[in-house]
Amino acid sequence: MALAEARGRLLRWPRVLLFGDSITEYSFQENGWGAYLAERLVRKCDVVNRGISGYNTRWAKLILPRLITESTSADSIVAVTIFFGANDSALKELNPKQHVPLEEYAANLKSMVQYLKSVDITADRIILITPPPLQEAAWEKACLAKGDKLNRCNATTGQYAQACVQVARECGTDVLDLWTLMQKNQDFSSYLSDGLHLSTKGNSFLAAQLWSRLENKLSALPSLLPYWRDVDHTNPEASLL
Repeated sequence: MALAEARGRLLRWPRVLLFGDSITEYSFQENGWGAYLAERLVRKCDVVNRGISGYNTRWAKLILPRLITESTSADSIVAVTIFFGANDSALKELNPKQHVPLEEYAANLKSMVQYLKSVDITADRIILITPPPLQEAAWEKACLAKGDKLNRCNATTGQYAQACVQVARECGTDVLDLWTLMQKNQDFSSYLSDGLHLSTKGNSFLAAQLWSRLENKLSALPSLLPYWRDVDHTNPEASLL
């Protein structure tokens, strides 16, 4: 086969898309949950980080159609995580820019799931993730260091987590209820670095919980390109093209 012809047969890696706020954006840092997934899926999938720090669902639903379109990318996506709520649940009177009312938050999540379905990403490939619990004392300290007041509370975050779970139930998607799971251990502060974002332990916890859901979905995916010992070194074109 001519090399020119081979170049036309593009190798297309399946993709796992991580869509969320700063907790997703930071997930490729050392010991991050996104990096964990990427390591587990190397040679099988590209894990694509589309975390955008500070964003809420009101903004996210506008962006999603610019990230995934039926004509260009949807067919290669084997899983999508939608991980918002930590900013939506900010207290309106203290953080009006990021705050999104609870009912709108649920509607926005539902809208994003419906959009994904409209471009043929089926419900079984979508995982909603609730915001983690908020450790108020630690987050208040972080706020005060920036000259702000405590602008979130854990009980309110819990309402948004419950709404996320309900949307998943209504839309038929999987859901990872991080808010509830992390609080099964009464002292959940070790899961958080500053009361809001994940610590190394929190990243490991999320990675393990998420992998338990993704492993079955993705276990059948083959490794791309043959193992090097299996390449016919006398005629590599036969193995690689």
